[in-house]
Amino acid sequence: MTAYRTIVVGTDGSDSSYVAVEKAAALAADSGATLVVACAYYPTDERDIAAAADVLKQDAYQVRGSAPTNDILRTARDRAVAAGATEVVERAVIGEPVESLLALTKEVSADLLVVGNRGLNTLTGRLLGSVPSDVARKSGSDVLIVHTVR
Repeated sequence: MTAYRTIVVGTDGSDSSYVAVEKAAALAADSGATLVVACAYYPTDERDIAAAADVLKQDAYQVRGSAPTNDILRTARDRAVAAGATEVVERAVIGEPVESLLALTKEVSADLLVVGNRGLNTLTGRLLGSVPSDVARKSGSDVLIVHTVR
């Protein structure tokens, strides 16, 4: 296996997504790769976020990516550095997670895309698709789905 040079990891600010960030950071540290921490979002106001969270209930973690990404990316960077990554790039990307992560992976010529498994085995994920299953199916690079939720 060749060493990865550039690794992209997606985070939405949820605890489970930070587990994926830490795993990606450890891989980046082991291979001397650049880690690109990405957060996809749609610009929205706080009322829209609160209303969506009320409707989504247990799936409200999906709304967090709509919030301003500065805090999410800063936390992800801190966790990545703590896990051993030395070169960490933060990227906020406007758009839905799957297409945004795939476009960013292509843009930075990433060898590996890392995502958590949240939503993979849910009814919603099975009916509508989930980030991990969709990126695994559509990505032109290697994909690592980290078991962040069991």
